[in-house]
Amino acid sequence: MYVVMWIHPSYQVLIAAAVCTKVGKTIISRQFVEMTKARIEGLLAAFPKLMTPGKQHTFVETDSVRYVYQPMEKLYMLLITTKASNILEDLETLRLFSKVIPECCRTLEEREILDNAFNLIFAFDEIVALGYRESVNLAQIKTFVEMDSHEEKVFQAVRQTQEREAKMKMREKAKELQRQRMESAKKGLSSSMRGSGGFSASSGGDFTSGISNLTISSTPSISSVADLKPTPVKTATPRNAMKLGGKGKDVDTFVDQLKNEGEKITNNPVVTTSAAAVKPKPLGDVPMEDIHLHIEDKLVVRLGRDGGVQKFELSGLLTLRITDEKLGKIRVQLENRDQRGIQLQTHPNVDKELFKTRCQIGLKNPSKPFPHNTDVGVLKWRFQTTEENAIPLTINCWPSENGDGGCDVNIEYELEHSHLELRDVTITIPMPIGANPSIAECDGDYNHDSRKNILTWSLPIIDANNKAGSMEFSVPASIPGDFFPLQVAFVSKTPYADIKATDVALVDEESTVKFSTETVFYPEKYEIV
Repeated sequence: MYVVMWIHPSYQVLIAAAVCTKVGKTIISRQFVEMTKARIEGLLAAFPKLMTPGKQHTFVETDSVRYVYQPMEKLYMLLITTKASNILEDLETLRLFSKVIPECCRTLEEREILDNAFNLIFAFDEIVALGYRESVNLAQIKTFVEMDSHEEKVFQAVRQTQEREAKMKMREKAKELQRQRMESAKKGLSSSMRGSGGFSASSGGDFTSGISNLTISSTPSISSVADLKPTPVKTATPRNAMKLGGKGKDVDTFVDQLKNEGEKITNNPVVTTSAAAVKPKPLGDVPMEDIHLHIEDKLVVRLGRDGGVQKFELSGLLTLRITDEKLGKIRVQLENRDQRGIQLQTHPNVDKELFKTRCQIGLKNPSKPFPHNTDVGVLKWRFQTTEENAIPLTINCWPSENGDGGCDVNIEYELEHSHLELRDVTITIPMPIGANPSIAECDGDYNHDSRKNILTWSLPIIDANNKAGSMEFSVPASIPGDFFPLQVAFVSKTPYADIKATDVALVDEESTVKFSTETVFYPEKYEIV
């Protein structure tokens, strides 16, 4: 017995979008439905043969598909659709495609199209998903495509810092070796003249050869610093011997410098990750039901020391995890009370119309279940602003010169959003090298790390009952600029965005089921510069 499944053509509206030349050469093509490569190449190759000179139509039909196109100087913007699709909607989609190309390319030339092929494909994917037109306009497409990666910027900044520190380390090492070689030569000469009156060739010769075997690269990598091992130095007497800094001490000092800049160092000296990218420690064990929702808010803030918001960016993600496959067909009822204009974006497989009208998370095809035993991101949001009232925790640092060559520093914090509860708050203040601060007053605890040259102010909790606090200390031989930038870290169970899940119901039975929710809010980077 054979069963033949027939899929109605209306379920596959837009087959592919392509940019081709007037002679039919395809420059780029994006396919939106499952189809073999030979089939799509055949459809594109047939298009120039169907063109009729002198006709003013913008579409051509065959027995199976419809070609909708628009001339663009020496090129064609071409859409291949099913014949069951709405021609008016196809023309509207075509116009949007035609507007995207000039936004990504400076000129409508073949070379320019190829140079920006990936940007165009990303923009095409924002317009059409699984053959259906998305409800987006040109401004939204530009916003989605231009979203850059903060993690990439952090990685590049850390890498540049590593290279710069490595070069400085090598220059300092070379100067130190040169200075010690000269001092050792002078000491050896004076000692030999007081003793036998001759010059000990073994001491000077072995030392020079030992130094010559130490290769210093002009552009060292991070691994070369960690693997730097000078050759043993043979000396005639222990007094004239010079012990070069071993691997452990040099690497520890270098690692401390990197950690002071906000980087977490792993056991592998080559692979490093930003400390801001590390997930915060859990606040407590949350009992997980068969349906578990995880809400995560990450914050990137950069404030000026004299006031003003230089950068404020909130990114959030709602993740769904189902451990019982019988509960896969569900809908999650959300409540969004946030009035700050946060941009929400659902997963492509989530029913957007259901979310817009009823604020529910459900699949486009309600007969299909959510994946089980895996974390599925179903909703994400983003918020950017330069308004100071958006800052959850303000930090004011007032260093002033005291007339004795040092500074008196007053730091105070204040919780601006009283509904938040911030835990494990740490404020890290850089210190001048070798300085020992004198603490006059401190709400909470503090710790001075003289090896890392930082002063850490720790507060177990900041909430509505503990909204403000201050710290005063004095540092000799310092200037006001020595105490910036300040780094702030905390973790909270209270989300920044006022979005929460209120109910979870089965699609078939429309009955509610038990679910658990876990919320975490933490800063990926929070600094006062």
